[in-house]
Amino acid sequence: MVEVKDVAFADMKVGDSASLTKKITDEDVRAFAEISGDYNPVHIDEEFANATMFKGRIAHGILVSGLISAVIGTQLPGKNTIYMGQNLKFTKPVYLNDEITAKVEVTNLREDKHIVSLKTTATNQKGEEVIVGDAVVLKK
Repeated sequence: MVEVKDVAFADMKVGDSASLTKKITDEDVRAFAEISGDYNPVHIDEEFANATMFKGRIAHGILVSGLISAVIGTQLPGKNTIYMGQNLKFTKPVYLNDEITAKVEVTNLREDKHIVSLKTTATNQKGEEVIVGDAVVLKK
């Protein structure tokens, strides 16, 4: 079980950050395909994927972006956080067995409504950004 932190709005400041790292496995991709119904062969079929511009199977972008959601929901701000919006740009593919680090950083705090703006990124084990974006959340 993952420990879920609860960072109070009053305790946050611009520049605060949190991250988590996870290896994306074949099992993760297959489970996400089952849950989402997205069986695009670039994710599932090795032979098909080898013939694409990626030269191998890649993870679903939304699967990888889920790591950003995990940081927001379990670390910063953590418990009692409600997503209001997320912008994502997928900048590089994520291959099976890539180790991805998702990070969020507080960029703005709106005190009257407890709204937190976050810079969101995901990088691979080479330090290459695979997702960049921003999120807006409500901290209850």
